[in-house]
Amino acid sequence: MTRKARNLYLVPYILWIILFVVAPILLIVYYSFFDVDGNFTFSNYQHFFTPVYLKMTLSSFWYAFLITLFTLLISYPTAYLLTKLKHKQLWLLLIILPTWINLLLKAYAFIGIFGTYGAANQFLDLVGIGQQQILFTDFSFLFVSTYIFIPFMILPIFNAIEEINPSLIQASRDLGASNFTTFRRVIFPLTADGVKSGCQAVFIPALSLFMITRLIAGNRVITLGTAIEEHFLVTQDWGMGSTIGVFLIIAMIIIMFLTGTKRRKGAKK
Repeated sequence: MTRKARNLYLVPYILWIILFVVAPILLIVYYSFFDVDGNFTFSNYQHFFTPVYLKMTLSSFWYAFLITLFTLLISYPTAYLLTKLKHKQLWLLLIILPTWINLLLKAYAFIGIFGTYGAANQFLDLVGIGQQQILFTDFSFLFVSTYIFIPFMILPIFNAIEEINPSLIQASRDLGASNFTTFRRVIFPLTADGVKSGCQAVFIPALSLFMITRLIAGNRVITLGTAIEEHFLVTQDWGMGSTIGVFLIIAMIIIMFLTGTKRRKGAKK
């Protein structure tokens, strides 16, 4: 294939990037310099550094960190177990399957499960604990968010474990290393890139959650995503909503840079 032909095939890709990545970002930056009355101003950026928005930012990062941590703690052993199963591709498909269901439908399903007369409270009644307020709590928000993001963490970790050369693990055991030492010194370092990719895929979207905060947490959890939705749809202050979006984009770029992966040599089978 000639260089001219290759460049021709790049045109649709470049157009897609310009129209659906670059242009929206430029629009967000543009609107961030206008107030609710359409006047050019820098006050939106000043307002962002007030205690209200800084507290909201810290809250967003804290919840995103917790969601990522819980997702990782569940996904890593699950991904490791999947690599040992006979029909691992089938089990992996079953784990990915819930991602095909609309997020709104899953949220409403959990509203039914965690509701006053839902399955969770019926179980608590059965074991003698009695009904509890599960819905509209931090627990329900973290539980549902973790459930939703688990497949996105499992996939890169599963692929990273699959790429490990079995002879490296066997060599570690031949040298007298225990299972824990083998995991700590061989398996985990070789799958670190998969862990980083999974953390990226979870932490970044978790920063801007808004629908789950409303439906599951009942607005008891306020994040930057909730604030953006409020400014665009309720107060009609597109400038402030765009300003928050600008800081989210900057935060995401920094996170992607810090968790960028480098292909390790010698790790593949």
